[in-house]
Amino acid sequence: MAETHVLFVEDDDVIREATQLALERDGFVVTAMPDGLQGLEAFRTDQPDIALLDVMVPGLDGVSLCRRIRDESTVPVIMLSARADSIDVVLGLEAGADDYVTKPFDGAVLVARIRAVLRRFGHAGGPAPGEAARTEADQQGTLAFGDLEIDTEGMEVRKAGEPVALTPTEMRLLLEFSSAPGTVLSRDKLLERVWDYGWGGDTRVVDVHVQRLRIKIGQDRIETVRGFGYKFKA
Repeated sequence: MAETHVLFVEDDDVIREATQLALERDGFVVTAMPDGLQGLEAFRTDQPDIALLDVMVPGLDGVSLCRRIRDESTVPVIMLSARADSIDVVLGLEAGADDYVTKPFDGAVLVARIRAVLRRFGHAGGPAPGEAARTEADQQGTLAFGDLEIDTEGMEVRKAGEPVALTPTEMRLLLEFSSAPGTVLSRDKLLERVWDYGWGGDTRVVDVHVQRLRIKIGQDRIETVRGFGYKFKA
């Protein structure tokens, strides 16, 4: 199997070098850059499988870099933030990041989160979360909910006949919802199925992705059930 190429953008020399060594020991190929502008150039040149972006880097901050990457690619992005309660976390997710890790982080935890994201994007072996639900949906070919059409084989979505561009994480989230219309799915269940969290995670990741998905497929398509989670309306 081909080696996984990681783009790592971090301005702290000690963290950058130590993390690069740790990732390389786990078999990743790492391109490490000290600022966002060099990170963007490396992204375009090297076409990595995943990007790890620190929020506070010079030249082009991590959130802006994430937006630039998302304008050009659906490659998975993990943001690194020094504060779990920082607005930077939400800004990073709203910019298109798929997950985030709080600093200081344990190397093993970071590797686990990287592998979890890669499994969702099909870069690593083993069944992905929600695979059974997607397989059931695949048998139906195209799902239709009003003017929303979901091609579960071609992984394409159309609204009123127009294509809707979704990131792989947004697509997985939509597949989970559309496989059980009318059923309330808790944030913890979505974290488990979509983000491959076998442990507790930050539900802000779910909330921001649901909001991004609503903007693309229709605000009234996903209902918030207070105290329980979300429900997809057929």
